[in-house]
Amino acid sequence: MLVAERYEKIVEWVDAQGSMRVTELSERCGVTEETIRRDLDKLEQAGRLRRSHGGAVSVRYKDELQSEVPYPERAVAHAEEKRRIAEEAVKLVEPGDRIALDASTTAWYMAAGLPNIPLTVLTNSIKVAAELSTKEQIRVIATGGQLASKSLSFVGPLAERSLDAYHVDKVFLSCKGVHLSKGISESNELQALVKQKMIHIADEVILLADSSKFNIQAFTRVASMESVDKVITDQSVLEEHADALRELHITCIRV
Repeated sequence: MLVAERYEKIVEWVDAQGSMRVTELSERCGVTEETIRRDLDKLEQAGRLRRSHGGAVSVRYKDELQSEVPYPERAVAHAEEKRRIAEEAVKLVEPGDRIALDASTTAWYMAAGLPNIPLTVLTNSIKVAAELSTKEQIRVIATGGQLASKSLSFVGPLAERSLDAYHVDKVFLSCKGVHLSKGISESNELQALVKQKMIHIADEVILLADSSKFNIQAFTRVASMESVDKVITDQSVLEEHADALRELHITCIRV
């Protein structure tokens, strides 16, 4: 790969994910981490990305809240796979359950598919709360906190502290990347911290991740794969990834 071509690929990948680590860029480009650091310095000087600790952030986003892909864009990406995953996740919900739903579009699809049965749903998502507002038997608790306008969700210290007050039977969440050795990750640190809290207060952790998210390590680590009990994904996930999940004693459901 020529230097100019490598520069273009780096900017393309960073823009697509919002942020990336030096280690991942090094692996993708087949060059040393030191070479990547020099590349990032030059690209920052050219105004094409912004350096951060351990990696780079897209200049399309001006802060942590803006580093998220807008909700309408996420809603249409891999939409059919997300709907199937959400439908399967709904089957795991039983009357009387207390569940947490994150601010992912897959969780929104799941909220839309939940039957009107006695449930308690804890969420940091405005979209999820609004979707459930017409279902009279479902008790909805929103975290509150700082509004992340692109994801229509609450984040920050208030959202994290409010989660500490609760305990749920199951948490259903998605993420930016699923890496079998490095865990699940997010491009946005504030979202990652909320997801960490949700995992901490749940008896069972169910990850909703379409196959496009596998073998990706985004900028902020959420949790290790050992924290996950079940993964619901689509039929396109590689067999080696499904096998690796089973080796970790994680139930893998493909739909």
